[in-house]
Amino acid sequence: MLFTITYTGENPTDLGYLLHKNPARPQSADLSFGRVHVFYPETGPERCTAALLLDMDPLDLVRGRRASGGIFDYVNDRPYVCSSFMCTAISGVYGTAMSGRCAKKQELADTPLDLSASLFMLPCRGGVILPELLFEPLGYEVQVEESALLDEQFPEWGSGPYINLTIRGRVRLRDLLNHIYVLIPVFDRQKHYWIGEGEVDKLLDHGKGWLEDHPEKDLIARRYFKNLRSLARSALDRLDNGEWAGEALPPGNDEPETTGRPRLNTLRLEAVFNVIKKSGAGSVIDLGCGEGNLLRLLMKEKTFTRVTGVDVSRTALEHARDKLKIDRLPEAQQKRISLFQGSVSYRDKRFRAYDAAALVEVIEHLDENRLDTLEALILGDARPGTLVVTTPNIEYNEIYGISRFRHGDHRFEWNRARFQSWAGEAARRYGYEASFEGIGEADENLGAPAQMAVFVRVETPGSGPRSLPCA
Repeated sequence: MLFTITYTGENPTDLGYLLHKNPARPQSADLSFGRVHVFYPETGPERCTAALLLDMDPLDLVRGRRASGGIFDYVNDRPYVCSSFMCTAISGVYGTAMSGRCAKKQELADTPLDLSASLFMLPCRGGVILPELLFEPLGYEVQVEESALLDEQFPEWGSGPYINLTIRGRVRLRDLLNHIYVLIPVFDRQKHYWIGEGEVDKLLDHGKGWLEDHPEKDLIARRYFKNLRSLARSALDRLDNGEWAGEALPPGNDEPETTGRPRLNTLRLEAVFNVIKKSGAGSVIDLGCGEGNLLRLLMKEKTFTRVTGVDVSRTALEHARDKLKIDRLPEAQQKRISLFQGSVSYRDKRFRAYDAAALVEVIEHLDENRLDTLEALILGDARPGTLVVTTPNIEYNEIYGISRFRHGDHRFEWNRARFQSWAGEAARRYGYEASFEGIGEADENLGAPAQMAVFVRVETPGSGPRSLPCA
């Protein structure tokens, strides 16, 4: 999969500053589904082109996940076309450019430039008119190259459902990247990850400043969410009401406002921090770190020599980076902390080799039938020495006056017996011991508002990672 950006203005190699990628040095990075390369095929006095190449192994797409039983699991176009995998790669390597930050050339980052971008082998399920409908209202000149005939002996079959797309315009780089990030899934209508309410925030975040006025915003929302009407309607309603990403109640704020005592989220983070510190861990990974509240506590403790935050949301990671002021930290401190985008629903070798891991208010955002996959990925494959898991106690909702769940994105909430049963079985299955603790002011009959399980790996002769079931 190939995506290129070309700048033809004054000092075109300044594109390297804006993308935070040196034109003189090719760069590569590993993602959970492949390897991404950034290089510059041309760096002349009149134009500069940056290329992003995503290399994926087709077999890696089906290893470690539950097959659907059809041939699509092994014969599909995903490794060869610009799809949601490309969107993830763009946000991973050009994330700072998408936010519009450029310390050395901020004025240039804020200026509309003569830019063009090309996407090769873009699935276009909607006809060649679709690129014009989507990009021309944004001020781009659109050029489309259709794919060859499916079979020259049968011209009536027509061309393949793929195009090479080039757009040109005078636009800020951040806007170009966000336009492409949002609109690639609109062409394809397939995504490689589960779509939930969090995708609404993601769409509104990347669409702010242009999507609300786009004449095809209904089409964009519908196809972006794969025709999931409830999510598309939610996004459009928030657009019409002027609401943007980050304005909904964030996960973790699951307690009504109170005075005279610490908030539940503060108590929860302190409890997790204390367990990890007591474990003697030197390296810690926060899976589902959000805006980095636990990371901030961990960074204050010098015994933690390596601290990593992971979240499925690029926006949350950008907020975490800003809150932690990573760019301003001394070099030694910057080496202690890292952030990357990832999902606990997919096997990722970057999760391995940590002394401790945390899943703070994460499991309830997954469908219950995905928990066996999470167990296998974290306890079976990553295998931290200590794992801390917190989740709400649904019994306590009676005191809050909540009839169902504490947050709209929760897929379930468990009582104490159900949580301890799940954690105990998972611990035994993967060679851990589990202990339990309540967090917050406890009621005599209903327990505490939050509950925590601490998994400690049992070191026995011959023990090691168990076989990983299909995810």
